[in-house]
Formats: sequence, C-alpha cells, structure tokens
Amino acid sequence: MNRKPIAIGNAKRTREAFTLAELLVSILIIGLIVFVAAQLMSNASAISRTGQKHVSTDTQARVVLDRMALDFAQMLKRIDVDYYVKQPNGYTGHGNGHGWGHHLNGQLGSDQIAFFTQVPGYYPSGAQSPYSLVAYRVNQSSSTNRAWMKLERLSRGLLWNGVSNTNTPLVFLPLTIGSQWPWAVNNNTTCGGNSGNNSCDPDGFYEVIGPGVFRFEYYYVLKNGRASDVPWDRDARPNQTTLTNPQSIGLTDVEAIGVVIAVINSTDRAIIDANAANLANASLLDLASDLADFAGAHGRGVGNQTRYIGQIENDWENTLETVTQTGQTSSGGYFPPAVASNIRIYGRTFDLKTLSTF
Repeated sequence: MNRKPIAIGNAKRTREAFTLAELLVSILIIGLIVFVAAQLMSNASAISRTGQKHVSTDTQARVVLDRMALDFAQMLKRIDVDYYVKQPNGYTGHGNGHGWGHHLNGQLGSDQIAFFTQVPGYYPSGAQSPYSLVAYRVNQSSSTNRAWMKLERLSRGLLWNGVSNTNTPLVFLPLTIGSQWPWAVNNNTTCGGNSGNNSCDPDGFYEVIGPGVFRFEYYYVLKNGRASDVPWDRDARPNQTTLTNPQSIGLTDVEAIGVVIAVINSTDRAIIDANAANLANASLLDLASDLADFAGAHGRGVGNQTRYIGQIENDWENTLETVTQTGQTSSGGYFPPAVASNIRIYGRTFDLKTLSTF
C-alpha cells in the first residue's frame, strides 16, 4: 500500500515587539510618575519640617507661659511691697528697664519685670521662707553671650527675716527691689556671667527659660476695661506718678497682665546668627527692634476705641509679613524671608485677682 507523503511545511512564526514610539511613550509616562512621586515626597518633607518647627516654637511658648502663669498666680499682692514693673517713673534699670542695645525707630526693646511671689526658688543656706524674688528679661548684653537674645528667668529664694546678716529677706517699702537686688533689674553690657566685674548677676541666678524667645512685651488690663502701659487708672488717679507716689497703691487697679512673646526655632536661630556674621545683614536684634512696643489701647467696653487687646500681636504679625515679603528689616539689612515666615507670636493674659484694698 502506497502512502502519499504529506508535506509538512514550516509554519511561519511572527514575533511582535514594542515600537520605538511605544517605548518613548512608556518612558515618558514612567518619568511623569516618578516626578510626581518625587514632588509629593519633597512637599511632604517640607511640610513635615515646617510642622516640626512650629511644634518646637509651640512647646517653648507653652513652657514659658505656663511658668509665668504660676509666678503671676502666686504673686504677693500688697500695697506695702515693691514691684519692678514698667511705669512712667521708677522704671530705670540699666537700659531704662528694657534690653540693652541699639534700637530702631525709637523702640526700647523687650520689657523687664521683677516681683515677689510664693513659689520655690534657689535658696541660700538658712531657714527658707515660702517667698522668692522672680524676674524676667531678654538678655541683650552682647552677641558673644550664650544667653544673648534669649528669655531669662530669675528665681531667688528668700530666707526668713532675721536669719542671715548677708542674705536679704523679703523687704517692705520704702526698701525697693532695685536697691536690695540691683542685678535683678539690670540688663546691661555686663549681664549673663559670673565674672568679678559682673554687676548684673554676680551669682548667676538668671537662667535661660526660653532659648527661642527673643522679644518679650507686657501690658496691663485695668479694672476699668482698658489695656494700658501704666499700672493704674489715670482717670481716677490723675496725680499718681509711680506706684508709691503720692500714695502707695500696689497693683490695686490692675485686673490682669497681658504678655506677648516672639519665638524662633533653633534651626532658624542658627541660620540668622550665621547670617548676622556679615555686618551688612540684619541680626535678630534688628528684627526685635522692629516689633513695636505696646501703646495704650481701649478695651472693648469703651466707646470709640481705635485699638484693641490683641492689637500688639497683630502689629507684630504685620511686621513679620513685611520682612517676609521684602527680605529686610527697617535698618536695610538682609533678613532671610524663610526664617521670618517661621517666627511665631504668642500671647496670654494672666488674671491677678487683685483686691481693691489690702
């Protein structure tokens, strides 16, 4: 039986691949995806860094303001003790009670305050009383000082009267804080160390409490509803020139003390310190000098008011916005806009609960 041979032909196999155009489109799409992912990561990182800086300043402000809340809440409120607070007269420590240094636009810089309060302090040896002398200042002595442009707090524990001949106890008028503890109210070029010629803080009682706080301002909320830079009602007491003249009134007219601080984070602080090494650039002191001092304002309960409680915070925010946009302070020196945009302003009002009479 003859079989017919079957011819088996080789089937033609076709091989398909991406064309050059398809490869280019694929590469373009992958590149776009990688670019978008990189941008998202970069933006997330920037937001995270900004958030961390804000957390840092928020934490510092909370620590400082909470500490002040304790000190003010326990303040000794009497008409026969001295208060070193800003007022038209009797507020004349080195630098006129403000931070020492050059100041622009007639500003006097950060405020100082010193008072007796019932909180623990650093005591000398002897029978300890429950009272301490507490003071706050921004150190503006010298840019080489480790505490320069940082908020400091003094807490000097006081002994009972008659315990020591060398350590001054709590004193009553006419003795003043400035006459007994001159270093508590000074802020001059010798501040901040323990050298023999240091007339400001010979025993180093001041310590840094707010390393990022470079501007400190306070004002009074009077019982008549007004916010003022004078600690008494000038309408009711037109002849009063100090807290003790013509009569001793203490803080009788003061309902609360409002505090405003400006805070910079440690990273930006390092940047601005390096920036200020070039004398043509602005320093942190230049910026602090541009932040206006408090001016008397009407409270919301007084008609025809032109300023409000909280106005100083708004003024400072506007100044920082201007520096952020222009990149310079009023002195003309360069100030990094990114640093200015990260500076934050905080304010809090502390009720003194003062009595009308002692």
